[in-house]
Amino acid sequence: MPENKASFSASAQDRKAQAAIKIKELRERLERWARLYYVHDAPEVPDAEYDRAFQQLQALEAEFPDLVTPDSPTQRVLGEVKQGLEPVRHSVPMLSIRTETDTGPGAALAFDARVRRELGLGDADPPVEYVAEPKFDGLAMNLRYEQGRLVLAATRGDGEVGENVTHTIRTIRQIPLLLPADVPPLLEVRGEVYMARADFEALNERQRARGGKTFMNPRNAAAGAVRQLDARIAAQRPLRFFAYGTGALTPPEEGGPDFGTHYALLQTLKKWGFPVSEHVKLAHGASELVAYHAAMGALRDQLPYDIDGVVYKVNRLDWQRRLGFVTREPRWAVAHKYPPQEVVTRVEGIDVQVGRTGKLTPVARLTPVLVGGVMVTNATLHNLFELRRKKVRVGDQVIVRRAGDVIPEVVGVVPQQVSAQARPRYVPNFRMPRQCPVCGSAVVREKGEVDYRCTGGLFCPAQRKQALLHFAQRRAMDIEGLGEKLVDQLVDGGIVQTVADLYRLDLATLASLDRMGEKSAQNLLNALEKSKHTSLPRFLFALGIRHVGEATAKDLARHFGSLDAIMNASVEQLCAVPDVGPVVAQSIHTFFAQPHNREVIAQLRACGITWPEGPPASAPAALPLAGKTVVLTGTLPTLSREAAKDLLEAAGAKVSGSVSKKTDYVIAGADPGSKLTKAQELGVPVLDEAGLRALLAAPET
Repeated sequence: MPENKASFSASAQDRKAQAAIKIKELRERLERWARLYYVHDAPEVPDAEYDRAFQQLQALEAEFPDLVTPDSPTQRVLGEVKQGLEPVRHSVPMLSIRTETDTGPGAALAFDARVRRELGLGDADPPVEYVAEPKFDGLAMNLRYEQGRLVLAATRGDGEVGENVTHTIRTIRQIPLLLPADVPPLLEVRGEVYMARADFEALNERQRARGGKTFMNPRNAAAGAVRQLDARIAAQRPLRFFAYGTGALTPPEEGGPDFGTHYALLQTLKKWGFPVSEHVKLAHGASELVAYHAAMGALRDQLPYDIDGVVYKVNRLDWQRRLGFVTREPRWAVAHKYPPQEVVTRVEGIDVQVGRTGKLTPVARLTPVLVGGVMVTNATLHNLFELRRKKVRVGDQVIVRRAGDVIPEVVGVVPQQVSAQARPRYVPNFRMPRQCPVCGSAVVREKGEVDYRCTGGLFCPAQRKQALLHFAQRRAMDIEGLGEKLVDQLVDGGIVQTVADLYRLDLATLASLDRMGEKSAQNLLNALEKSKHTSLPRFLFALGIRHVGEATAKDLARHFGSLDAIMNASVEQLCAVPDVGPVVAQSIHTFFAQPHNREVIAQLRACGITWPEGPPASAPAALPLAGKTVVLTGTLPTLSREAAKDLLEAAGAKVSGSVSKKTDYVIAGADPGSKLTKAQELGVPVLDEAGLRALLAAPET
C-alpha cells in the first residue's frame, strides 16, 4: 500500500510538472497573439484558435489552482499601449466579456441557467429580463466627458491602461464633442468604433487606385485609423461609433442619474446624442435569447457593418451588482458568437513561414476567393501533423474559414463524392524542408514536439526580425519607436545583425531610412539610450529564451541574483527555481551554452546596458511577506500597479488578481471596484498605500 501511494504521488507530481510547462507555453502564446491583435492590428491566428488555447489554459489552471499567477491571460484582459501614443489609466477598468464558443442554442440556455442559479431563482420565478445587442467587430473605446465636454478618448489597451486617441476620435462626426446641459458632471461613455462595409470597400478601392496598402477587414482599417498620430489621416477614413455602456459616472448621491436598468441607460445615451444600435432588444428568458441570436444571424449579411455574434446582459443594474465579476469577466454578461464563414477553393501550393522562435508553419497558397467580404489568398495549416490529419495536398479542393472574421485557416479537404471502397489512399505531396527556406540552416524537430524549427537563431533574418521586435517591446527593453517597418529596413539592409547592433546605430544611418528624418532618428536614439538602464528580469525576458516569459524571468532573477549565476547554472540548479521544470531548465541551459548567445550578451554589456544585481535572494521564509497573498485594486497615489506589484513580489508576496478567503491583504487606491467589496464581505484586511509601505518595511522574521 505505501508503494502504491508513493507511485500515485509521483504520478501526480509528473502530471503537475507537465501541466506547468504547458501552462507557460499557452500563456506566452496567448500573450503574443493578443499583442499582435490588439496592439499591432496584425492578428496571427483565428479567434477560434485563440479561444481553444484560452479554454485549454483555463482547464489546466482549474485542475492546478496553485499554478495560477496574476499575470496569466485568464486573470487579466490582454493587450498593451501602442508605442507613440500616450498611456491613459482607466478610472474604471474596461473588462472583457466571457465568450460562449458554442454557436448553437446551448450557449444562451447555459448562460440563462447560470444567471438564475447565481441569483437563487427557482422554476416558479419569472424569466430574467435581458438586453440583447449585436457584438460589433470594431475597436472598444472609452469617451470621457467633464461638464458635458469631451476631454479624453482612450482605447481599452490592457483593460487598466489604454491609449490616448482623443485627437483622432474628435474626427468622428457621430461622436458629440459637447453634450446637453442635463448630463452629469462626469460621464464616461463606452462603445465601439467601426467602419461600415461599403465605406471599407470604397477605401480599399481608393488605396488600390493610388497603388497604396489595402486593408484586410473593416476592423483593422478602423483600428489603424484610430491609432494614427496624424488626425488628418484619420479624418480621411469614414469611422463610425455605437455606444453600449458607461464607465465612470457621477453617483446619484452627487446629482448623477439613478438608472434602474441597462436598457434605460442606453435610451438615455441615445437621448444625449450617442448612436445606439437599432437592433438592441429586450429579451425575457432563454427562449427569447435563442430567438434573438437566430434572428440576428439571419440578418447578419444584410447589416451595413460586421458583427461576429451577439451580447446578452442582465437588464436590472442591481442584479448586475449582485452577480458581480469572476476574475476578468462580469457574471451578468456573455458574448454568443456565430459560426465562422466558410468557402471552398483550391490549394495552389504550400509554402513555409518562419517565426521568431524558428517555428516553421506550413501555409496554403490558395486560388483567391472572397470569404466574408475579404479576398483570401493564403491560409494557415498550423503544423505538419495538422496538415496530414486533415489530409491536405497541393491541388485539393479545401474548405477555408475566416474564424473570428480575421485570419483564414484550412478546415479540411472537400469530401469526395465516391464510395469508401473507391476513395484513393491519402498520399501527401508536401514535406517539411530539411533546410530553412529563409537562411538555409538545418531544420529539426525536438522529441515530443509537433513543430519543426530552424536552427539558425539570430543568423536567420526571419527570426532576427521577430527577435528584435520582442527585444524592443514595452515589457522587455521598452525601446519606443522601434516598430515592424523600421526593423524590416534594418534587417533587410544588413544594418542590424544582432540586438547589440541596435546600440551602435547613429543619427546619419537612421535618418537616411525611409520615413525617418532627423527628429524621428534622434527620438529612437534617445529611446535606445534610456533602455540601457533596465532590470535583470526585463533583460532576461528580452533575450527571447524559449519557455521564459515574464514570470519565469522574475523567478530566475530573484533566485540567482545575477546574470552570470544564471548563465553558469546547471540544469539541476535551474530546476531548483520555483516553477522551473526540466524542459524549461534545459531550454535555458541550452540557450546560454551557445557561444553566439554569450557573445551577443557580452556585446550588449559592452554597449552600456546595466541593471541592479545582488546576491541570491533570501530564503523565502526570511522575506517579510513570504507566503502572503495580496490583491491590488484601484489607483494608488504614487505607485503604479506594476511598481506596487514588483515591490510586493520582491518581499515574497504572491500578487493575485482576485479576492478569496486565502487572500491576506487587499491594497486599495482610488476607484477600487468590486475587489474592495469582496474583501469587506470576506473580512480581508484592506490597506492603503501607506499601509502597503508599512508592510514592506516590516522587519524580516
